[in-house]
Amino acid sequence: MKKIERFFCYCAGASQSMLNRCPTDTSKFVGIGASVFFTGLLAAISSAYALYFVFDHLLLSISFGLIWGLMIFNLDRFIVLSIRKSTGRTYLQAIPRLLLASLIALVISKPLELKIFEKEISTELTLIKQELIAKHEQVVNARFSTSLDSLNQILQALDLSITTKTAERNQLLDLARQEADGTGGSGKVNPGPIYQIKKANADLAQKELDELKSSNKVTRGNILAQVHSLEKNRQEALSHLEIGEINGISFQLTALNRLGEKYDTIYYANIFIIMLFLMLETAPILAKILSPRGPYDDLLTIHEKHFENYRKEKIYKGNQRLAKHLSPQAT
Repeated sequence: MKKIERFFCYCAGASQSMLNRCPTDTSKFVGIGASVFFTGLLAAISSAYALYFVFDHLLLSISFGLIWGLMIFNLDRFIVLSIRKSTGRTYLQAIPRLLLASLIALVISKPLELKIFEKEISTELTLIKQELIAKHEQVVNARFSTSLDSLNQILQALDLSITTKTAERNQLLDLARQEADGTGGSGKVNPGPIYQIKKANADLAQKELDELKSSNKVTRGNILAQVHSLEKNRQEALSHLEIGEINGISFQLTALNRLGEKYDTIYYANIFIIMLFLMLETAPILAKILSPRGPYDDLLTIHEKHFENYRKEKIYKGNQRLAKHLSPQAT
C-alpha cells in the first residue's frame, strides 16, 4: 500500500522527502497523482485504438499507444507540478494549462467515441459506400450518355422520316382510290387518266418509301451496333467499378458527424462523452487548484525562498569577484 501511495505521489510531482515531513498532505497528493496516472492510461488506450486503424497492426498500435500515454502522463505531471498554491496567481497559472488539457481531451476522446458508436457507424458507413458507388455510376453514365443520346436522336430521326414518308404514301393511295371509286377527285367511277396519274404518284411514293426503308435499315443497323458497343462498354465500366474499404478513421469520423446530424440522441451523447473526457483530462489540474493549501505547500515555498536567496547570494558574490578582478585593469 505504501508503494502505491509513493507511486501516486510521484505521479503528482511531490517530493517524497518533503512529504515525509507533512504526512497529512499524503492523501491529497495520492488523489492528484491517481488522476494523472489514470488520465495517461486512458490516453494510451484511446490512442492505441486510433492507431490500430492507421497501421492495422496490434503490436505496433500498442507500442505507439504506450508512447502517447507516457507523453500525456509526463505532460500532465509537469502541469500539476508547475502549479504553485500562491494567492491570486494559482488560477492565472492554470488557464493556459486548462486550455491545453481541453485540447488533449478532445484528441483522446474521439477514438473511444468511435468504439462506443461502432455499430451505428458501421451502418452509416454502408450508406456512405452506397452513395459513393452511386456518384461513381453517375460519372460513368455521364461519360457515355452524350454519345448514346446523339445516336438515339439519329434513330428517332430515321423513324420519323419513315413515318412521314408512309403518311405521304397513304395520302396518295387514298387520292388514287377516291378517284377510282368516284368518291373524290373528278367524281367519275371509272378509272381514267387522272386516276392513272394519281396511281403513278402513289406507286412512286411507295418506291421511295421502300428505298428509304432499305437505306434506313443499313443506317439503323450501323447505329444500333454503335449503341450496343457503347452499352457494352458502359456495363463493363460499371462492373469494374469498385470502392475500396472505407473503414478508415476519417470515414468513421465523417459517419459519426452524420449520425450526430441525423439523430439528436447520438449528438447529445457525443457532447456528453466529450464533456466526460474534458472532466477526466482536467481532473488533475482541478484537483491541484481546488485542494486547500497545506503544510507541504508552505514547506515548498520556504524551500524555494531559501533557494532563491541562495541563488541571489551566489550571483552577488560572483559579481563582487568579477568587479574585484576587473578593478586593477581599469586603473
